[in-house]
Amino acid sequence: MKRIASLAAIPALLALLASACGGGGETEPAEDTTPGTLTILVNGEDFVQNGFVSKDGWSISFRHLWVTLDNIEAHQTDPPFDPHTDSGISPFETAGLAGPITLDLVSPEGPVTAGTIEVVPPGHYNAISWDVVPAASGPSEGYSIFIDGQAEKGDQSYQVYLGFEQGLRFLGGEYVGDERLGFVEPGGESELEITFHMDHLFGDGSLPEDDPLNAAALGFEPFASLMQEGTVSADLEDLGAALGEDFRGDLMGILKTLGHTGEGHCLCIVL
Repeated sequence: MKRIASLAAIPALLALLASACGGGGETEPAEDTTPGTLTILVNGEDFVQNGFVSKDGWSISFRHLWVTLDNIEAHQTDPPFDPHTDSGISPFETAGLAGPITLDLVSPEGPVTAGTIEVVPPGHYNAISWDVVPAASGPSEGYSIFIDGQAEKGDQSYQVYLGFEQGLRFLGGEYVGDERLGFVEPGGESELEITFHMDHLFGDGSLPEDDPLNAAALGFEPFASLMQEGTVSADLEDLGAALGEDFRGDLMGILKTLGHTGEGHCLCIVL
């Protein structure tokens, strides 16, 4: 009788052990999907804020640098988007900012805010895309990028007004800089940056003449040749007519390199 009683207790003992080992139907805690916010910054860097010397010795300063952005979208991708090899971004999550938005990148506070996306699923936004489009109104009307500045060299001093009417679409990967950006924690706040590298246009006099950036840049001398009554004023159509279609083609090639994510390069599509 004692042996029978022991065998009868086995099922109860097994149930107790299963419960102690987590076999009682317990589930993992649900993932926190509370939306956060993502602020999009646009940065012209120190070249725009403080001015710089071009590769051919002109001191360039900006009173205003107007850019008009549209279709700004931050993306989560896996695998990461590579602008050097991929033809497009294939996201599994996207958060967008309404536009178009015209911004002046000359700001004493540094990077300017394009806007904040208020409801953003958490995760790492490791890609960003945006369009640069002609402004419909305002001081840069008709131009996607408009420079209002000054150029000086020796006893020469010119007012500079350069407008670029071409629309461009930039596709960038993860932000590259001193810190990583784009991490949205559940219920948290984060930032992502669009960066414009204006030294690509005029070059950088602080770098060697044969530096790759200066080898590709136009400098300011070609624009200075268009000076009339102390003013250089032109757009892409004017530049093509005055300096030739080869120059216009070189300029278009440079405009396609202006958009970055920090130091990260972008794929550019002409609209």
